[in-house]
Amino acid sequence: MRSFVTESGPETPAHREIPRERRIYVNRNLRMDRIEAVGFDMDYTLAIYRMRRIEQLSFDMTIALLVRSFGYPEEILSIRYDPEFVVRGLVVDKERGNLLKMDRFNYVGRVYHGRKALPREERWRLYRDEKIRAASPRYAWIDTLFALPEASIYAEIIELLEPARRLDYGKLYDDIREAIDTVHRDGSLKSEIQKDLDGFVVRDPELGPALHKLRSSGKKLFLLTNSLWDYTSAVMTHLLDGVLPEYPSWRAYFEYVLVGGAKPRFFTESHPLLELDPGGGVIGKAEALEKGKAYQGGNLVDFEKMMGIGGEKILYVGDHIYGDIVRSKKSSLWRTCMVVEELEVELEHLMRHADELGTLAAEERRQASLEDDLNLERSRLNALDRRLIHGDLEGEPREALERTRAESKRSMEQLRRSIRETSETVSRLSGLIDEGFNRYWGLTFKEGPENSRFGEQIEDYACIYTSRVSNLLFSSPMQYFRAPRALMPHEVGLGTFSVYGTDDRRPGDRLGGDYGA
Repeated sequence: MRSFVTESGPETPAHREIPRERRIYVNRNLRMDRIEAVGFDMDYTLAIYRMRRIEQLSFDMTIALLVRSFGYPEEILSIRYDPEFVVRGLVVDKERGNLLKMDRFNYVGRVYHGRKALPREERWRLYRDEKIRAASPRYAWIDTLFALPEASIYAEIIELLEPARRLDYGKLYDDIREAIDTVHRDGSLKSEIQKDLDGFVVRDPELGPALHKLRSSGKKLFLLTNSLWDYTSAVMTHLLDGVLPEYPSWRAYFEYVLVGGAKPRFFTESHPLLELDPGGGVIGKAEALEKGKAYQGGNLVDFEKMMGIGGEKILYVGDHIYGDIVRSKKSSLWRTCMVVEELEVELEHLMRHADELGTLAAEERRQASLEDDLNLERSRLNALDRRLIHGDLEGEPREALERTRAESKRSMEQLRRSIRETSETVSRLSGLIDEGFNRYWGLTFKEGPENSRFGEQIEDYACIYTSRVSNLLFSSPMQYFRAPRALMPHEVGLGTFSVYGTDDRRPGDRLGGDYGA
């Protein structure tokens, strides 16, 4: 994650005015002056939820439904939600009943069965010799905040019911998935949220000004959400009504409002666009888009045609790595901005440990240098051994060569001790930084020294990413977001600015890419 450098190297005063956790980070060049329309998802994008409350509600309602309608024993009502135990980016192995965390190469770095961490030997036995195929029905991806309670329920039920019962891990996950979908689909979860919007939905005072700033630059704004009209209207009223005098109603911020979008199918299928009446009832199929009206369903091709804007002139802002970002990127030329709420907390943690990060980088460099020295000394010793074995003394006394050989062995032992000490320091600092953030899964965006699979998806598919929509308030609507310069292995150290102040970056590290003003 590129959180320690800015476009021009060290931080400028303008950047220091904006906290790192509120900046916009760039993966691909994006010229906002060429963007004519900006679309927004609602849930977890425009609407920032009080995560612990909504996760607990979803957890409790899903457990109750599993007992009431799916035949699960009442003893599962005793399980408790642990928000620390679940993070975005995990993978459910439905065949073995495990939760996995992988790096960008699909290397499995951590595994839990129930609440028990599998030791390294068991992890390697299960996952080292087979390729994890993302499209396989064997695996389910916990890639949204919405999905966190289901991962927790899965692990907790396995922990509770094994070994007294033999579990079908695949059926268990499918039942949980169906139950949690049901409490969303039948409106019961959202009905509870609507009873206490203040308690569940954060009212960000900077959201309205951020949207106004985009509109004032001449861009058309539209809302494209999977939520249906009643819930959308209630949440958006709570978020935006009365924030700015120019916008007496939330509807005034948006040129077009599309609910029930059924993303990702919106980007891949051909469902008709339906016009809604003021109460959310369906009037009929829409033949054109009109400002001030609300619509339901629709599809990418018709929407672009009716709006008269398409392709790279549209920026879509969402939180769902697949439904909002990956699918729109693969099916269209829309530019993408991903809202990653966890970014704020993780950046704050990294900044608290900036000194340890610097020491860790220095120790990793020292470790690499010591290992190089050890390899050179090993080659030297091997050459001496060959000379002594074959009597190739080249005029030197054997005793002198023996002394040189003994010195070489002592040097190697010293290097090995230094490498062990350095390795222990690296391991201790890595654990402090990684597990100090989350003792089960470590940093969200990293797995060991590599990007996590979740972090890699953000890098691959999101043109820009940030922690909340209102961060757009701090950049110009005509901003040229410049992507970092990527380095191949042969370019490392060729006068490039380093994260830690020297040319110590590894291949794949990039220069630049965060915008705070």
